[in-house]
Amino acid sequence: MADTWLIVGLGNPGPRYEATRHNIGQMVVDELASRRREPFRAHKANARVVETWLRPGAAKLVLAKPNSFMNVSGGPAAGLARFYGTDPDRIVVVHDELDIPYDTIKLKTGGGHGGHNGVRDIAKALGTPDFPRVRVGIGRPIGRQDPADWVLDPFSATERQTLPILVSDAADAVELLIDEGLVAAQQRFHAPRA
Repeated sequence: MADTWLIVGLGNPGPRYEATRHNIGQMVVDELASRRREPFRAHKANARVVETWLRPGAAKLVLAKPNSFMNVSGGPAAGLARFYGTDPDRIVVVHDELDIPYDTIKLKTGGGHGGHNGVRDIAKALGTPDFPRVRVGIGRPIGRQDPADWVLDPFSATERQTLPILVSDAADAVELLIDEGLVAAQQRFHAPRA
């Protein structure tokens, strides 16, 4: 099953966290499922999944939202990887990124976790940091607000005006990464927006 890609959208479970900055990874996976009109279902790896296709005849996609809290995302991600026989180079982790300005998308494979505990836990559980990441910029708080509180706040009214476009663009980035590779996705999404 070399053509099966696992897309893991990071976030925290429950309605309290649904609309928060920390959950943008799950919002992106929701968008990918919505495009395919597919509902999530429970999986024994402590996650909700959609099994679908990039498009007919193309790569199989497993869209996943761990049921665990962000800091312990590794267990569900590794469990799904084992279940579907997916190697780390085909596990795309979609997550929020403090060190990237809001409304910006960056892609990379491997490297450090940048203080992101969800990414750290997945790297530990998989035994490698070498998996592709779609990092969705949420920016840092202005003033003295603790970043740990900032990520758990809902998006501001101003941010919510462009949030659907950001989520859609990040979903496009996931699809392009799978379809044409990391470099093609980086060339498109790392360029300044017109």
